[in-house]
Amino acid sequence: MRRIALTGGIATGKSHVRAAFEGLGVPTIDADLLARAAVAPGTAGLTAVVNRFGRGVLDANGALDRRKMAKLVFTDSDARKALEAIVHPEVRRATERWFASLNPDQHRYAIADIPLLYEVGRDRDFDAVIVAACQPETQLRRLMEREGVSEQDARQRLAVQLRIDDKVQRADYVIRTDGSFSETDRQVKELFIRLAHIIHE
Repeated sequence: MRRIALTGGIATGKSHVRAAFEGLGVPTIDADLLARAAVAPGTAGLTAVVNRFGRGVLDANGALDRRKMAKLVFTDSDARKALEAIVHPEVRRATERWFASLNPDQHRYAIADIPLLYEVGRDRDFDAVIVAACQPETQLRRLMEREGVSEQDARQRLAVQLRIDDKVQRADYVIRTDGSFSETDRQVKELFIRLAHIIHE
């Protein structure tokens, strides 16, 4: 079974692309959800986060306050690297367990949505990479609207990721998400058909 990664930048439409592939019957997994699970209440991951950053990053219920954490890691590279060192190994292990659980007789390929694929060097773990991409100004606007942050905060978050144009250049396949959802879905369907032909060869 081929392992395919889906990546892009924050607010470039990866989640919609992943859901579209899933709707076509392709097994998919979302590394963001795995990352949340890695630091859920009661996990060793959350204990490690509290030991490193203090209880101030928790909400009133004792769960990780993602907004507080984001504000910290997007302005402090050492803090970001420390959090990644806690979360990324578990996400990688969980992804490997998921791929191993799939039946290769039923599925020719499966897709893992991994936001920081190139940044952490995980592209080497996959047979091919799909990048969901949009224009930088579209990405900035979407991020500000989605997260309710200022332009300055949005630009800080974008600055810690590899530029989307660089990811496009390194990708095996690119899906442009600047247009409507139906246009994105059309591209996903075309790639779905293309991959089916390539992998069956």
